[in-house]
Amino acid sequence: MSFFRDVYHVAWGDIRYMRHTFGNILVSSLVLPVLYLLAFGYGLKAGDVEVNGVIVPYLDFVIPGIIALSSLSAPFSGTSTRLNVQRLYYRCFDEMMMCPISDAAMILGKTVIGICRGLLSTSLMFILGYILEPSYLHLTPMFIISLLLSCFTFSLLGVTAALLAKSHATMATFSSLVITPMTFLCGTFFSVGSLPEALQALLYALPLTEASVCIRAATLDIYAFPFWALGVLALFAVAFFAIDMWLIKNKKI
Repeated sequence: MSFFRDVYHVAWGDIRYMRHTFGNILVSSLVLPVLYLLAFGYGLKAGDVEVNGVIVPYLDFVIPGIIALSSLSAPFSGTSTRLNVQRLYYRCFDEMMMCPISDAAMILGKTVIGICRGLLSTSLMFILGYILEPSYLHLTPMFIISLLLSCFTFSLLGVTAALLAKSHATMATFSSLVITPMTFLCGTFFSVGSLPEALQALLYALPLTEASVCIRAATLDIYAFPFWALGVLALFAVAFFAIDMWLIKNKKI
């Protein structure tokens, strides 16, 4: 119980910060997903897409992809930006490290704001998608599990980026080199199966591809759920957590 109490104490300040900036967070959580929906869902006016041998209207295909994308962008930006400012601007993260709190509790506590922001953004996008296409989108247990795991994974990635960053410019470079390519290449707006096998292997080495596969299969619920992809996404979470532990233990921050 003391471990979870430490996690709560670490997350408490971030939760209070989120409460005071809730209006800004709400607006920012809606703008990008809605723009992606308008640009790709309606602007392109693409035809049907084949997924695992099942023909799906493009709008029904892209909405789960945007939900998966929101589970990347909101948790990553929420966690990385907050921790980056605490480390490099306020210098208060060093004081937290001197507290009698375990490294694991500190890492998990810092992911809470990202998970909360991710669940807020994806929930709003799911509600909007369900209003537009109620016959295709389904709220299933595997969707909830996939969404929680995805938000947790990318929150840990945000912690990793913030611990590695030596300046605010470094964080922007990381986003440009890692987050932006995943945004457009990991099966959110097109089917990865339509690409050459060599490129497919490269994209499946990125965690957002597995998140997109899981969330799309769970929400459409018209073909078998890919448990292998959920397992790979969990391995990414373990890997990011291990990196964060190593960075803190070896004081590489």
